[in-house]
Amino acid sequence: MVSRGNTDSSKMRGMKEVEKYSAVDTNPLSLYVMHPFWNTIVKVFPTWLAPNLITFSGFLLVVFNFLLMAYFDPDFYASAPGHKHVPDWVWIVVGILNFVAYTLDGVDGKQARRTNSSTPLGELFDHGLDSWSCVYFVVTVYSIFGRGSTGVSVFVLYLLLWVVLFSFILSHWEKYNTGILFLPWGYDISQVTISFVYIVTAVVGVEAWYEPFLFNFLYRDLFTSMIIGCALCVTLPMSLLNFFRSYKNNTLKHNSVYEAVVPLFSPCLLFILSTAWILWSPSDILELHPRVFYFMVGTAFANSTCQLIVCQMSSTRCPTLNWLLVPLFLVVLVVNLGVASYIESILLYTLTTAFTLAHIHYGVRVVKQLSSHFQIYPFSLRKPNSD
Repeated sequence: MVSRGNTDSSKMRGMKEVEKYSAVDTNPLSLYVMHPFWNTIVKVFPTWLAPNLITFSGFLLVVFNFLLMAYFDPDFYASAPGHKHVPDWVWIVVGILNFVAYTLDGVDGKQARRTNSSTPLGELFDHGLDSWSCVYFVVTVYSIFGRGSTGVSVFVLYLLLWVVLFSFILSHWEKYNTGILFLPWGYDISQVTISFVYIVTAVVGVEAWYEPFLFNFLYRDLFTSMIIGCALCVTLPMSLLNFFRSYKNNTLKHNSVYEAVVPLFSPCLLFILSTAWILWSPSDILELHPRVFYFMVGTAFANSTCQLIVCQMSSTRCPTLNWLLVPLFLVVLVVNLGVASYIESILLYTLTTAFTLAHIHYGVRVVKQLSSHFQIYPFSLRKPNSD
């Protein structure tokens, strides 16, 4: 069970057998622009610097951006007309740090190969933190438009968040079934674009996004269309194409349809339960606490995704249910019976805290177990027996 943070012996043996990280990147932006850039940047880092430390540093920058924007725009109204806007310097800081975080995420693997320190722990560290970064990234971007008359509603952003989350997990679902991680095109494009948009916002102000982009087509509509279009026209078709290619070549790792889709059960159930909570909420919980609700969903999703990543790395079966969904089910049941507004808010904050602590506990336990199994330190290239 994922909530216990246990990685059993069969998973450890499976990871022991993983000799090579199998990933395919066909994105032109990544191949012809970013990889040459990262190949140059990685030479700046000393060879004693652990790749996982680079990965974790990038993740902390994403979290910092989230917290910084939460301070200046807690309820997503700061970009709306008539409200106090986020200071220009904040957009500059967020834009720079977002690109730096993206760069660190791009060079960590190169540093691992450069120092001959590639391990399954590094792969888990990289993709596991990426799964949690999804919610930080999307929610921070939301502040550009907000939920005023010129922005999008909190429910629309909730649905867009799910588009991003499912787009992310599809890549790891592919690897679970095909053994190869096909890196999504949307990630690189979105990171470069949004980093640029943050800087532009500091220069022209959020008022610039009020104007129509083309005819009556607003920038918020462009933002929404790009996310949905990228998912439906690029990510999903390519995932299905890669899956069916593997099926045609008889290289699928799971023969039955049921076993193939098992990793998607928990994310789908999370979507159903969280959406039911929104629709049944007597106090309109998403309108009251959108940032906390998004974070709760994103953290639970990251936990399920990390569970999938561990299983696809170790070639073991993904559990059908993430047990973190049990308390969520109970909360939704209680909410459906009718509770006072303050009680529902307490339930949300309690559940979010519990999910966060459970996910951190899970991550720490798995990192410790993998470090012990491979006889390495997570944040150092020194060997435990070298002292």
